[in-house]
Amino acid sequence: MADVQRVEPSPEEVKQPPRPKLHEVMGPGLITGASDDDPSGIATYSQAGAQFGYATGWTLLLSYPLMCAIQQISGQIGRVTGRGVTGNMRRFMPAWSLYVIVALLLGANTINIGADLGAMAAALKLLIPVPMPIAIAGFTLVSVLLEVFVRYSRYVSVLKWLTISLFAYVATVFIAGVPWGKAAYGTFLPHLQFNGGYLTVIVAVLGTTISPYLFFWQAAEEVEKEKEDADARPLADAPEQAPAELQRIRWDTYIGMGFSNLVALAIVITTAATLNAHGITNITTSAEAALALKPIAGRFAFTVFAVGIIGTGLLAVPVLAGSAAYAMGEAFGWPVGLAMKAKRAKAFYGTIVVAFLLGALLNFSPIDPIKALFWSAVINGVVAVPVMVIMMLLASRDTVMGEFTLGPILKSVGWLATAVMAAAALGMFATM
Repeated sequence: MADVQRVEPSPEEVKQPPRPKLHEVMGPGLITGASDDDPSGIATYSQAGAQFGYATGWTLLLSYPLMCAIQQISGQIGRVTGRGVTGNMRRFMPAWSLYVIVALLLGANTINIGADLGAMAAALKLLIPVPMPIAIAGFTLVSVLLEVFVRYSRYVSVLKWLTISLFAYVATVFIAGVPWGKAAYGTFLPHLQFNGGYLTVIVAVLGTTISPYLFFWQAAEEVEKEKEDADARPLADAPEQAPAELQRIRWDTYIGMGFSNLVALAIVITTAATLNAHGITNITTSAEAALALKPIAGRFAFTVFAVGIIGTGLLAVPVLAGSAAYAMGEAFGWPVGLAMKAKRAKAFYGTIVVAFLLGALLNFSPIDPIKALFWSAVINGVVAVPVMVIMMLLASRDTVMGEFTLGPILKSVGWLATAVMAAAALGMFATM
């Protein structure tokens, strides 16, 4: 009998799936994480560092896996179903309750937009003498024009580049003279304080890092990403695409949320090493934090901090307006999507414009912006928990996710995140 020679396939015959490049992996998760460090968030982290030194940094270590879980779940809901969070909620809950949630989200986001526009204008005024009204109008106009009229794929690239502005806060750590031993000890082995002021700051940090608008945005952007790719379909209809896509969402989220919390921790450490160390403990805005840094850490640190406020604001305000528009549009069944032309999604883009205009006008009203931001945090605390509960239930149902329901680990961490946010909401009301 003749020997049978085994023929090995040549390397050309064995097709390996292309390994995605880093810039291809980075997308909705990176932008979502970076937008979490908006000027209002910077003010919260600055207050935490200024008032309590390094003793609040542990909250950012705690919140990281919780953020990763809930944002990964958000992304998977969008990519698997081809609908955003609101689009899925609309199918399984009473209309009136959905409208209440969307109205609260729209109100909180509008207040946040106003606070961020005001903070950006105040930061610009610290650098160059531009009147506040002109700065607010300019930032509003630029943001609206970019979000409404620039093609989605190009606009996403702009947002990705804006995430670089967050490195400003990493840079300030290395020029602030941080005592690293003390910082590490305070972060990993903090001296916990059981008083109203400390608990209020902890609740504020948790509420800032895990915020409802982030859920809606990441899910919606996964839907946008799928629609932009001619070969992609919702994973429920194309399960063969799932391994690569779910892995991309996972790494995009892990890196994006890690970047977000690293920057937040850098702000806490910077303000702890400078402001708290010099007895400056009462900071209410991000611009105040930048100005207070100037005589202590020098003009360069002040300039970097102020420029960072402007860059993060330009990144965050479109996300705030966009997430509100996605939620409104899906709740009422409008055509939605930044990839759509403005004339085909008039109500969607109209919501974005109105949110920007109302936010800008808040800066010229008699409403105290600090109190408005406080009530925005209260609203977010009220909205976050029921939305997280609904998301967890949706992501666990095979009638929604098909074969891609949550695995035991992700489900467990997702419910833990929900429980922590429920405790934070209760803590917020207890310490008001």
